[in-house]
Amino acid sequence: MKHFKILCLVIASSLAISFTTVKNDKLYEIAKNIDIFVQVYKILNAEYVDDIDPNQLMRIGIDAMVNSLDPYTNYISESQIESYRINNEGKYEGIGAIVQKIDDYVTIVEPQENSAVLNAGLQAGDQIRAIEGRSTKGKSQEEVTTFFRGIPGTKVLMTIFREGKGEFDVNLTRSQVKIPNVPYSGFVDDNIGYVALTTFTADAGKNIRKAIRTLKNENNNIEGLILDLRNNGGGLLREAISVSNIFVPQNEEVVSVKSKVRDRNEAYKTMAQPLDLEIPLVVLINKSSASASEIVSGVIQDFDRGVLMGQKSYGKGLVQNTLDVGYNSRVKVTTSKYYIPSGRCIQSVEYKDGEPVDIPDEKRSKFKTRGGRTVLDGGGVSPDVKLIPVPESDLLKALKSDYIIFKYVNNYMSKVDTSNAEVEEVVFSDYADFKSFVNKIGFEYKTDNEKLLEEITANLESSDEVLIANDINAIKGKINNFKTTALDKNKAEIINAIELEIATRRDLQKGKTYQKLVDDKEIDDAVALLKDSGRYNSILKK
Repeated sequence: MKHFKILCLVIASSLAISFTTVKNDKLYEIAKNIDIFVQVYKILNAEYVDDIDPNQLMRIGIDAMVNSLDPYTNYISESQIESYRINNEGKYEGIGAIVQKIDDYVTIVEPQENSAVLNAGLQAGDQIRAIEGRSTKGKSQEEVTTFFRGIPGTKVLMTIFREGKGEFDVNLTRSQVKIPNVPYSGFVDDNIGYVALTTFTADAGKNIRKAIRTLKNENNNIEGLILDLRNNGGGLLREAISVSNIFVPQNEEVVSVKSKVRDRNEAYKTMAQPLDLEIPLVVLINKSSASASEIVSGVIQDFDRGVLMGQKSYGKGLVQNTLDVGYNSRVKVTTSKYYIPSGRCIQSVEYKDGEPVDIPDEKRSKFKTRGGRTVLDGGGVSPDVKLIPVPESDLLKALKSDYIIFKYVNNYMSKVDTSNAEVEEVVFSDYADFKSFVNKIGFEYKTDNEKLLEEITANLESSDEVLIANDINAIKGKINNFKTTALDKNKAEIINAIELEIATRRDLQKGKTYQKLVDDKEIDDAVALLKDSGRYNSILKK
């Protein structure tokens, strides 16, 4: 026995020494490689034949380092902090507008509610020509938005160009802007309620509860509810739990977080009383529903609480923490994975060009819902009812990417009355005027098939296969004939896009969300399901 104890002591000592050696080796490797990195950086700055921007060089190195891990671990520079706050906190200090560079100037694309931009009378389509007397021509979006940042209450002088008015100066007072996360709720049918949630920022759960209570107060005979999480990229974990808690009982585990550091492992339960455990529920998701959206939709599915409709979600089951690295910069680091009630993790395990790769169902592990239905892990949450999205035409993609519809609506809005305070459906009827506008500016575009044909032609020209040249020319002719009539063939789709842009100008995010519902086939499918209790219950096996 004595020899056995001595042997155990020797083994334990060896393991401790081994562990310490491994730990020390790793610390040595870290220190060595940091020193090498710094020395290379110094040599390049001092010796390279051309002048080097040290900030840009370091940014390239940092980006390469974090990009080698996963798409969500990244460095947030000082100039990107405002965008980070908008996307992750739902509030920020600035002028309160979504902007994009269009042609030579950064342009206001969508003002936010209760913002400095609106208070100063600015609107979508206004070009920012100068800030504090400094021209912005040719400046990048990042450079211009850097000028916006400042302490709330301070002023910034802008020179604006507006079509039909010309240039004028305006003094904006910076303020903290809070973006609504529930831009619209209402009835999409006599007794079917609808709530849109665009992001899981602060008070998302509280605002969803409030919206549903309002719907119930308006209609005592409400038969079903649609929760729209399409294009919702996620946000705060606590708000995902809060939204889930609206529909599932108190004290139920809805998500757990697991890390390589065991002390960080944690299970989260619903804390409050649910708002409604019985109302028939449809949750709409698509390929851009991610993170917190996938937690909520996964919880609803795992508890058999409602039916998911749409397309498979994005597949982001990772948790990030954001750490300060000094100089008003941060690094967002993936620290854990989250798991939903059935025990599955929805994280995609394969990526290409920063996007998840679709994982076949046969390669995904099987789990069970509370009611015994089979569900799969990895690669996102699969809907119970799959809907085929209607793809955009090549023409509409080109009109959007070249901002043709945006520019047309700039002109259109300068001629119409926008004083109506009610949010209502927009109906656009002067399509001939739009066609005239498109022809006048000489708009041209290439279809996807046209681009593919150009690649084939280039490959053939480098070989001796010239015998099919006539066939290729014939195909080109057919494509050109199609393009000459494309504006008419895609009339309905383009009118919808114009109406959406006009609605956004008139009523901001609320108007945009409302207008999207007008011709939304997926909403119609959700309403039909909620009105068919037999089908609804059969999906959930109730």
